[in-house]
Amino acid sequence: MTPTSIPTSTEVLVIGAGQSGIATSEHLTTAGIDHLVLERDRIAEKWRTGRWDSLSANGPAWHDRFPGLAFDAPTASGAAPCDGESFVHHDRVAQYFEDYAALHNAPVQTGVEVVELVKNPGAPGYLATVRPTGSTDPAEQQTIAATYVVSATGPFQTPVIPPVIPAAVAEEKGITQIHSADYDNPEQLAEGGVLVIGAGSSGLQIAVELNRAGRDVTLAVGAHDRPPRRYRGRDNVWWLGVLGKWDMAAPPVGAEHVTIAVTGADGGFTVDFRDLAADGIHLTGRAETCDADGVLHFRGDLADNIHAGDRNLLELFAEADAYIEANGLDLPEEPEAWVLGPDPADATDPTLEMDLAAAGITTVIWATGYGVDYSWLHIDGALDTAGRPAHQRGVTAAPGFYYVGLPWLSRRGSSFIWGCWHDAKYVVDEIQIQRGYAAYTPATAIQEN
Repeated sequence: MTPTSIPTSTEVLVIGAGQSGIATSEHLTTAGIDHLVLERDRIAEKWRTGRWDSLSANGPAWHDRFPGLAFDAPTASGAAPCDGESFVHHDRVAQYFEDYAALHNAPVQTGVEVVELVKNPGAPGYLATVRPTGSTDPAEQQTIAATYVVSATGPFQTPVIPPVIPAAVAEEKGITQIHSADYDNPEQLAEGGVLVIGAGSSGLQIAVELNRAGRDVTLAVGAHDRPPRRYRGRDNVWWLGVLGKWDMAAPPVGAEHVTIAVTGADGGFTVDFRDLAADGIHLTGRAETCDADGVLHFRGDLADNIHAGDRNLLELFAEADAYIEANGLDLPEEPEAWVLGPDPADATDPTLEMDLAAAGITTVIWATGYGVDYSWLHIDGALDTAGRPAHQRGVTAAPGFYYVGLPWLSRRGSSFIWGCWHDAKYVVDEIQIQRGYAAYTPATAIQEN
């Protein structure tokens, strides 16, 4: 990029060209609104390099997509079509967004990062200072003026590794700590045992992959929801839809940070931690503290966590059965799905502490989620006192500044592919409303008495 290679002004600036940025661009194009999408890397970069090698989407292709393009539709890139019931590999998902951007002629400029966004003094809108990604040359910086700005940077910004195992202790014991975002495949890890901390979709899938590769794996399991992959001939995403659960406006009280134990690997299967234990994965409760001598302590809550996940599973089964009966659907009964095996020995006789070195652990993988980084954002009304997005359905108190693509932006489905598309439409509709106010002039002079 040179200082003159991109516009110096645009009506709407969209920051980020992942799924939410591409969705926003489509709606802006449909509305005929001039805009520019800036992406610091490549389109859908997190789907390319922020995932491990074997990852597939956790929802089937018929569901996890935008309305305007199916995964089995012909595209200009010639990407391989995918069966609607399949769980698409992450590289193909990234290509999908490339194809979608091309389909709608999205004005995406890649390799450009926004380093600061401030209010445009004395004028509507904002000023974004941008530069080529990784550049520190002031001569390569330029400013873009925009009346409206949409932050579409997504929820996966800064990998979080809790300070449980001190770096000095890990180094002394020869243990490498990485975040799941930096995990690629079993071959990258040193020989020895692996401790995976966090049993949401990322942690459990990585643990299963490592176990199948012959590694000695321990998985620390916290509180989680455990939906079925399929029940009575329908995928879980279908049940969440017809039961109205995708449209929940907020998570249940006390479950704001509960992870989801779900997988699309190997064609998708219902996760049961009993099965993982039977396959040789050592299970523990939540990891808590680590002594200076390298002894890691765990909560004795593994059985409670497994049972809570069971309740979540059975509650959905009951709701699904009631829905089938109420609507007279002819779906095959599945009584065996209700049958739960005995608790694994790891739950009845829990591991409460582990000498990591003595246990042969050489790698700890933290599947503990992400934090946000809005250090570039310097406008009043966009962030709360903790530096997190402050908004109502993506609309902030800063006039003309919006968010798309955040978890629970408007509903449970907001951070999913199809969900961010609908949220983007709402935000663009809000921009349209504000454009109408800005364009208003009285037809006749208003007389004051």
